[in-house]
Formats: sequence, C-alpha cells, structure tokens
Amino acid sequence: MNALLKQRYDTDGFVVIPGLVSPQEHTDLLAATERTTARTRTGTWPHARVVGKQFPPYGAGSDVWGVQHAMHPALGEPAFARWYAGAAVRDAARGLLGCGDGELQMELFNILVNPAYSEFALCWHRDDVKGAASEEEERAALAVRHYGVQWNTALHEDASLYVVPSSHRVPRTTEQRALSCDTTPPADPLIMPGAIQVTLQPGETVFYNNNILHCATYSPSKPRATLHACIGDTRGGSTRARNILQHGLEWIKEDTFRETLSPEGRGMLEKLVQMQESLGTKEVEYSLEG
Repeated sequence: MNALLKQRYDTDGFVVIPGLVSPQEHTDLLAATERTTARTRTGTWPHARVVGKQFPPYGAGSDVWGVQHAMHPALGEPAFARWYAGAAVRDAARGLLGCGDGELQMELFNILVNPAYSEFALCWHRDDVKGAASEEEERAALAVRHYGVQWNTALHEDASLYVVPSSHRVPRTTEQRALSCDTTPPADPLIMPGAIQVTLQPGETVFYNNNILHCATYSPSKPRATLHACIGDTRGGSTRARNILQHGLEWIKEDTFRETLSPEGRGMLEKLVQMQESLGTKEVEYSLEG
C-alpha cells in the first residue's frame, strides 16, 4: 500500500481508496445487493436495519435502511463473501492495520441502502464510545489502540457519510459535545464544527476508524447500495468483541457457511470463532443505544 494512504488514515481517521471493485465484481455485487434489498423490504430476509432504530438490536419496522449478515449462507449470495475475502480487500486492510495476512480476522458485512419512503438520519456518534461519556472517559477510550478497520464501498454514488477529520484521536470540544451527547439526528450535519461530507463515486471505498465522530443521512429520493464491512486484527485479542458480536453472529459456526469461503476466508473465519469462543458464556453488551 502507498505509505501516504496509511498516513492519511492514521492522521485523519479516514481515507478514500479507489479500485477495490473490478468491473465484473461491481456487476455481480450490485445485482446481489438489489436482490438482497428486495428480499429485505418484503420481509423474506428478516435481518434488517429498520427506520427509527439507529443501533442494534434493530427489531422490526415498516421501512429499512440496511441489511444485516450479507455473507449468511441462507441468503445465498456468494459474491459478498468472495469479494470480502478477496485479495484487493485483504491487501487494503493489511496495509491500513499494519498486520500480516494471518492476523486478519473476519468480522461484519452488512449493506446500507436508501429507505423506500422515509427520510432518516443517524446521530453524530462514535461506534464504541457512548455519547454521554465524560471527557475523561472519552479520552481513555480513544487512547486504546484500534485493532480493526471499517469501510463503506459505494456501488452507486454515495454522499451519505459525514465525518469530523482527526476526531478519532481527541475528545469532543464543548460545541461538538452539545451536538452529539444524545441520539438526536442532526437537522444539518455540517453545523457540527469541523464536519465534512464524504462523497464516493461508484467503486470507491472509504476506510474509517469507527471511533471517528461521524453521522449519516438517508433519503428515499436517491438510490443507495453501499457495502458496509469491517475486518479485525488478532493482535487486539478480544478488544473488538463487544462492537462485533453485538450484531448476533451465531450462524458463523455453521458448516454451510464455512463451505462457501475460500481458503483465505476460512482462515479469517477461524480467528473470529476463536474470539467468540474466548468469551465463554459472558453476555455481550451493546455499544450504543438508540
């Protein structure tokens, strides 16, 4: 990986990388996404992110803004796992995490879509730090080394994401805290001090630290088909367990899932299962509420 890309990621907390989706992959992934979205809207695929609920557990609802568990074998869309464990994604993740291929850990693969008829927005948040955290609690959480990378890969043009660059390294200012202390969605995301809008062209990917201050808007008027996923680094042990396992991944142990994966994918899966089993019977808490 170009050293400048990793420098941008470390400094800014996000970086846009083109070229991780070949033309044929784009065709296959978009077709799989359209089929999956249609099933989710009709309820035949029950694992949805529903309008009115920002964070897990999502429950039921009349409109959706996302699809959970894209690699689930019952969904029957092998293009997702094939791309997730492919060389382009693994190379990018390795470069940003600074780890080896054998240290990559499978995590989540979901899809972000436009609601059918509802305007919707996510509040300003960090994925694994509560909005009501004190400055000291926030500072302590941000000081913990981050052993994972999260990304959005746009299949259509996507300008839904807003971030505050470099906010993954510092607590919120007084003004920023006032706009992100609860789950109220922003009327205008650009009112947040330091915020910028991230616009992706089809095939572009934004990798971001999931503790960067960020939010998103969803409109039924603009098609959205964005692959939303993350990969971990086993050097972090179980530090990412809460943020990952809160989504409900019991199905990953099924032989039918393992059989859909490439050798590289199976190696990544084994790391995830090991993390899951290391917790024993300990109950996994949810990172955020709302």
